[in-house]
Amino acid sequence: MTVIDAFGHERVAVMAAAAMPDREVILETERLLLRPWRVTEAAVQHELWTERDPRVPPHRRIDADGHPTVAELAESIRTGQPSPLGLPAIERKAAGDVIGYCGLIDGGRVPAGEPELAFELLRRAWHQGYATEASFAVLDWAKSSGYERLWATVREWNTASRRVLARVGFIETDRQEPDAVHGTTLFLARPL
Repeated sequence: MTVIDAFGHERVAVMAAAAMPDREVILETERLLLRPWRVTEAAVQHELWTERDPRVPPHRRIDADGHPTVAELAESIRTGQPSPLGLPAIERKAAGDVIGYCGLIDGGRVPAGEPELAFELLRRAWHQGYATEASFAVLDWAKSSGYERLWATVREWNTASRRVLARVGFIETDRQEPDAVHGTTLFLARPL
């Protein structure tokens, strides 16, 4: 199933395919829960949109008319197809707050059956190891679900995300998609 997610990506929720489709999957680490988004958390998604670097393509940023709005993001969560994982919210267990997302996606740019790891955190949650911790949880889930290799795509200017990907074992490949306006997209891979 292809959907336009609340983050502006056209994606196939591939993590659901390996799990039981009628059950939600919640991943837990020492400090985090990765779980489905709640409608009441649309403001967090909106904050992610507003914090994005200006080099991010326009379709993934708030537009000149203020779209997507919190209400539009809430509706996207409400009407989204349920899936066991997809791009789950990252909740800090101690604080009970949501700080971003981390999961697997299939944007059609990588080989079939080899999804991409995707994550994004609110700026106030950067530099605390949350992206790495959440990514390891998703990688463990992917391995236990039978995936043999995962991909990640990242803009070459996004050094923070590149560091996280290196920490969790992704290696840059020779594949790149040049983009003079938004920055070259690098393709990284990781065997499981």
